[in-house]
Formats: sequence, C-alpha cells, structure tokens
Amino acid sequence: MIGQVFRRELLLAWRRPGDTLLPLTFFVIVGSLFPLGVGAEPALLRAIGPGVVWIAAVLATLLGLPRLFAADQHGGALEQLLLSPAPLTALVAAKIAAQWLTCGLPLALAAPVLALGFGLNFSDLAVLLAGLLLGTPLLHLLGAISAALTLGLRGGGALLGLLVLPLYVPVLIFGSGAVQAEALGFGAGANLSLLAAMLVLASVFAPFATAAALRISLD
Repeated sequence: MIGQVFRRELLLAWRRPGDTLLPLTFFVIVGSLFPLGVGAEPALLRAIGPGVVWIAAVLATLLGLPRLFAADQHGGALEQLLLSPAPLTALVAAKIAAQWLTCGLPLALAAPVLALGFGLNFSDLAVLLAGLLLGTPLLHLLGAISAALTLGLRGGGALLGLLVLPLYVPVLIFGSGAVQAEALGFGAGANLSLLAAMLVLASVFAPFATAAALRISLD
C-alpha cells in the first residue's frame, strides 16, 4: 500500500507537469532577478548569492505545499488513506517523499547552475548543493504539517505561509550560513551537521504530526 501511494504520487506528477514545473520555474526566475536588480558588483553578488538562492528555494517550496493534500481531499482519496489498514504515518511519509522527489530535488540540482550567476566558486557551489539536498526534504517535512493543519480552511494558503515560515528560519540560517562559512575558510561542517540532525528529527516526528493534523482537519 505504501509503495502504491508513492508510485501514484509520481504518476500524478508525471501527468501534471505544470504542478511540478511551477515551483522550479518560480525558483529560477526569482534567483535570476536579483543579479539584475542589485547590479554586477562581483563582491556583492558573492555575498548575497547563498541567501538569495535559499530564499528562492524556501518560497518555491511554499508555493507547492497547498497541493500536497488538497487534490486528495477533493477527490476523496484522503478519506481512503485514513481508512487504509496501512499506518497513516507511513502513507504520509510516502507522499512527502514523492513530493520532494518531484519538486524539491529539481530545485536542489538547479541551484548550483543558478548560483553561477552570483560568481560562487566550486567549493561554495558544492556546499550549496549539499545544504539544499539536506534542507529541501526538511522544508517539505515541516511544510507538510502546516499543509495538513490548514487543509480545507478558507484562506488556507495565506495561513499556511504564516505557520510554516517561522519553522523555516533555522533551515535558512544554517543553509546559507554553510556557504558563507565555507567562503570565509571556517568550513561548512558544523552547519551541514545541524541541518542533517534537524532532518533526522523531522523525518521521525513530522509524519506523525502530519498524520495527527490530517485527522484533526477531517474531523
């Protein structure tokens, strides 16, 4: 059942490429506008580059969160998941993993190409990619909780942003801080380790919190 949910999410993403490409397109556009807006000063671009890429990744992730459970709610599939003999936490984890694979992973892989416009060197690009590979699944795990809590609410999209953006602040700080620490010669190990620790904790607890929020939203 869990594998079926995972395959179903991938198949739906394949059949609706617009939903998958929208966050990626938004990410690329937002990241590309900053060098045009602030000028071509190399030192300034290198200084703001990591933060800009991470902010664009956060906003692009936020853009796709409302669709995580909304389609299942409208089509009645969400109630079937609740009635399934399989653990709801595992089914939720499968949905989050599929969404990250179709939305979060493309953002992480596109980020180094986008960051070239900010003049980052190879080591900074490698740290940026490593941070996003750790940070984007964390963004989806945390966002799934808020998406479940705001499911079916009027104005739920705005409320979703208010709930989840404070949770994203530590991810943004450590993610962009890893590249800055690497550029200053301090090494990115500490920041990446903190991101990895948060990802492990979120992987354990976020599916349980999301499943509980779904039950509350559907009661």
